[in-house]
Amino acid sequence: MAKKGASGAKDSSKVWSVFSLVAALGAATVAKKALNSSWKAATSRQPPENPADPDVELREAVAWALVSGAFVGLARMLAQRRAASYYHRSTGHLPPDLRKDGQKV
Repeated sequence: MAKKGASGAKDSSKVWSVFSLVAALGAATVAKKALNSSWKAATSRQPPENPADPDVELREAVAWALVSGAFVGLARMLAQRRAASYYHRSTGHLPPDLRKDGQKV
């Protein structure tokens, strides 16, 4: 997947950065759609477009911020873990920013 040689680590880092970003954005998009549908089903209302809007009830804004932040964050983390696992299987080593100190490449 990544180039070998002197610039191999740098190329590998670029590949991982793009791969990780795509996984996180995809997961966040899917999570947001699922969350919007779940919110509407649970409350019979559309989720707040902007929780900072003073017209949105404070309780609803806080609930939306907590639920959406946790749900989207969890989805991104799970997607990045799967991406790291795929990267590891494809290259034989963890992505550059996930390697522990002293770990062999």
